[in-house]
Amino acid sequence: MKLPHGKIPVEILRDIVFRNLGVKRKEVILGPSVGFDGAVLDIGDKSLIVSIDPITGAVERIGWLAVNINANDVATFGVKPEFLFSCILLPEGADRETVETICAQMDKAARELEIAIAGGHCEVTPGIKNPIVVGCIMGLTEKGNYVTAGGAKPGDKLILTKSAGIEGTAILASDRESQLRKAVDSSTLKRAKEFFKKISVVKEAILAFKTGGVHAMHDPTEGGVAGGIHEMTDASNLGVKV
Repeated sequence: MKLPHGKIPVEILRDIVFRNLGVKRKEVILGPSVGFDGAVLDIGDKSLIVSIDPITGAVERIGWLAVNINANDVATFGVKPEFLFSCILLPEGADRETVETICAQMDKAARELEIAIAGGHCEVTPGIKNPIVVGCIMGLTEKGNYVTAGGAKPGDKLILTKSAGIEGTAILASDRESQLRKAVDSSTLKRAKEFFKKISVVKEAILAFKTGGVHAMHDPTEGGVAGGIHEMTDASNLGVKV
């Protein structure tokens, strides 16, 4: 069976991935699960929220996206993202300027969100055409002081911040600009590129959690809004009317 592009099918996750998870440890409160944005580890009187995601479909702002996409996942727990670890994989032929561009983007994004880049790895690896950046972001909170994508309750209202298609629109406008110019005017492309400014949900996610009354949050990326809704309702064992 050849796997499609994108996320691994749920049945593969359940039949293979989730059955090969090493030893069980009591500190792992939330481990690998369908529809959740990260893991939860209880360490003493603190809960550590951890999320990891690769950036594979973008070129222009790959470093910036590696920080923001992963930060969003931690923020949807209602927890401030604080520490970043990254793995930068470069194609053969990459130069010093490529490394500098990616790292400068990551530094800028991390400073904007007050995140410390605490470690990582960087190498040139054969077999890839474009750079790949894998980000792992962590955030600390008081023990149990968070929400998950699986915490929705009957009667909850479903709210989407900003709008749909933001990340994909911004990436296409930047990475496929030359092709799009054949059918899309320059002012529209310029506005589409500005969508990068809307990708972060850290501020609204943290604010929503602090305001109270929020039982679940989720950051839909691959699969879009519809996929994100299904992941959230499946994780909460509920249905939804949109």
